Amino acid sequence: MSAPMETVAPRMPGAPAHTLPPGACDSHAHVFGPYDRFPLAHASSYAPPLAPAALHREMLDTIGAARGVLVQPAPYGTDASALLDAIAQSEGRLRGIAVADEQTSEAQLQALYDGGVRGLRFVEVRAPNGTPYAGSVGVHQLLQMAPAMRRIGLHAQLWAPIEAYADLLPQVRAAGVEVVLDHMACIKTERGVADQAFQAVLEELKQGGVWVKLTLCRVSTQAPGYPDARPFFDALLAAAPERLLWGSDWPYVRMGDQSPDVGALLDQLVEWVPDAATRQLILVANPAALYGFPAMKE
Repeated sequence: MSAPMETVAPRMPGAPAHTLPPGACDSHAHVFGPYDRFPLAHASSYAPPLAPAALHREMLDTIGAARGVLVQPAPYGTDASALLDAIAQSEGRLRGIAVADEQTSEAQLQALYDGGVRGLRFVEVRAPNGTPYAGSVGVHQLLQMAPAMRRIGLHAQLWAPIEAYADLLPQVRAAGVEVVLDHMACIKTERGVADQAFQAVLEELKQGGVWVKLTLCRVSTQAPGYPDARPFFDALLAAAPERLLWGSDWPYVRMGDQSPDVGALLDQLVEWVPDAATRQLILVANPAALYGFPAMKE
């Protein structure tokens, strides 16, 4: 596929007012391009950003994050070249979440792991037109791939409507694969924390059945302070801080002028999680455990 005719420049952050702890990790971001080297495999439903590895490293440096996790965008399909290249350039600073399907051999999955990939993403959320995102892989394929994923050490990252988890999570747990839920499990803020679907996810979190990524900008309709998401955030925090991860979601596809400042998001994390030991879990210890980052040197 030829390079996109139109791309958008991502919003670059300001430095947060608070210094991040050593080993802090942004556990959810994406790289796109350069498109002459890494063309998209599928037509994109949004104007793709020009956000190559060097710009991602600049973003991490600006916010003071030592580490990051890159998640494969759907338009790249199962071609992880851009993601693997960014990891290879990072000197151990990055890990990845790739996309694979039933046609991916176990040897190819092992090569992904050897290149720094620690999980595979499976998507049940639909594009704005109601169809699956081109290039995405559904959970039904995960169930077929689970034995190879277990052998290699790859977890599953799920992006699904919150109502789907009551059915999906028991199936994935039965397959014996570790599970990470994208975007605060896609909460519906208008339903309140008593929502049965949210309470089911909360119980899974309490029981150690899942990890949850705290990415506020994708679940709130009240930017920039996100007050509608605060009760859900607090409930997740109270349930199992040792199973939470923080992610920016940079470079904010489909958000345009509403894209947040990553530095401001981190300052909000400090405000909402005033206890330094708990922030250490969310930013450092939890991602180190899940993604296999080495211990920080003294």
